[in-house]
Amino acid sequence: MARTPAAASGIQLGQLTELRQRFLFLLGALVVFRIGTYIPVPGVNPGALAALFDQQQGTILGMFNMFSGGALKRASLFALGIMPYISASIIVQLMTAVIPKLEQLKKEGEAGRRK
Repeated sequence: MARTPAAASGIQLGQLTELRQRFLFLLGALVVFRIGTYIPVPGVNPGALAALFDQQQGTILGMFNMFSGGALKRASLFALGIMPYISASIIVQLMTAVIPKLEQLKKEGEAGRRK
């Protein structure tokens, strides 16, 4: 069955709006990430950290800072990555052995996780 030109253009238009939505989401995610790289981590002395990175210019630490767009030197919140989540998950798993209430919630399965 042959498609009419109007039907073909409708399909292309539908694909174009989906592509536009994906592109706008990508731009929004990039803007949020760039803003997040300027939010400092609380409790960090930015002057001392900047001095450390100035001393480490040309080393592996300097390369990591370069790849992060300077987010490590600014001690930004988004430069932390996924490590805080992994650390918190490990700590909670270890605490289930110490705190009986957490062990009970763990044994309840998905319903226990929602509590």
